[in-house]
Amino acid sequence: MPKIDIETIPQSNATGYPPPFDDAVKGRWWRRLAPVAGLTAMGASHVVLKPGGWSSQRHWHEGEDELLVMLSGEAVLIEDGGETILHPGDMAAWPMGVANGHHLVNRSNADCSFIAISAGDRSMGGSYSDIDMIFAGEGYYRKDGTPYEAKRLK
Repeated sequence: MPKIDIETIPQSNATGYPPPFDDAVKGRWWRRLAPVAGLTAMGASHVVLKPGGWSSQRHWHEGEDELLVMLSGEAVLIEDGGETILHPGDMAAWPMGVANGHHLVNRSNADCSFIAISAGDRSMGGSYSDIDMIFAGEGYYRKDGTPYEAKRLK
């Protein structure tokens, strides 16, 4: 099995979120692992959240399973049912089609990091629990179907 050297993969804090929803994720830095490893049927990212950073807007996926493995630091997992503190070694998972909006927020004073893995049909989209936005295909839309100009990142 080829070893992935995370430090050789460029980091980005880019987001496809339209304003003002992009502001909360400015402290999120990610590296896409799946393309480097030649994986085509799943996504995998190494994510670092700076203090105050959010992993995403609170969301759920219609056609993708998600798995998260906490590597370092501490983050608060916020879901429909409440909040859970995650520490290194903790894991969380969300099955596709379950409308349980979730995201991580770093409320500590130090960086935290995790691996996020997804598999399924990305084009099926999903929804954001707290804001007027859904995602489908390559775009973002208001819940009434009106498109935002922003495009989803791959």
